[in-house]
Amino acid sequence: MIPLYKGRHFITLEEWTKEEIDKLLEVSKTLKFQFKNNIPTPYLTNKTAFLMFFEQSTRTRNSMESGLAQLGGHATFLDTSMMQISHGESAKDTAIILSSYGHGIACRNCFWGTGNKYLRELAAWSTVPIMNLQDDLFHPMQGLADLMTIQEVKPTTKNLKVSIIWAYATSHKKPISVPLTQILLFPRYGMDVTLAYPEGYELPDWAIEKAKKNAKENGGSFRITHDMKEAFKGADVVIPKNWGSWVTNQSSAVIDDLLEKNKLWKCTEAMMALAKPDVSYMHALPADRGNEVEDSVID
Repeated sequence: MIPLYKGRHFITLEEWTKEEIDKLLEVSKTLKFQFKNNIPTPYLTNKTAFLMFFEQSTRTRNSMESGLAQLGGHATFLDTSMMQISHGESAKDTAIILSSYGHGIACRNCFWGTGNKYLRELAAWSTVPIMNLQDDLFHPMQGLADLMTIQEVKPTTKNLKVSIIWAYATSHKKPISVPLTQILLFPRYGMDVTLAYPEGYELPDWAIEKAKKNAKENGGSFRITHDMKEAFKGADVVIPKNWGSWVTNQSSAVIDDLLEKNKLWKCTEAMMALAKPDVSYMHALPADRGNEVEDSVID
């Protein structure tokens, strides 16, 4: 049976089969090669996508805009503070109108408890595909890019030891969507995933159970530790990145006692020395330099 791609919403990779994800990766690798070699890829000529951002963005906004241009289409950036959304217009009305103007709607809404729900409401009323540019629970494009990178730099994902490690940061209270997406996706590719964090920075129980299920069904493994050194030991890939304590504390305060108690959770050269000699360091960026990671490591 041929997978159906046309018209599909892209809100979480959990709603896409491995066969479908593999096809996304195959096409992505081809487009990357064509871009690097200046081969035209006019697949979206005269097509328009609206990019709605409830928060700041550097990489996601510009990669989407340049990607649409590479494919011959047009991206319209929409700062939602400048839209009628700021006056209370519903997701329903926004979706109906924008989908009548163009061919796709992409949205970033990371507000805890509302982001994913907002995208789901857009999807319920849009006549064109809704693409998730990050919400409070999922970041599928980041997860796909991470998986593609791992496949490019490692010979196999089977039993690859990947550690997703909480790190100290003070820049802002970050969403949980990047680590949550990673723990759900990586075990589906047979990786041995370790999730490490200080107590108080738990991810949702349903996500942990699903990560274990994905690992069991695909020959990988999933474990949790509250020992940072244990997570670095023998790792093939380390992803030390901050996320907020949203599951246990819904306050939007950036700095609190729990955060300050865990200032030593930092990616240093000493920590990296515990991993495999050919370990790969990864970060979705922006990194909180000096807090999450030493300059000498990330550089």
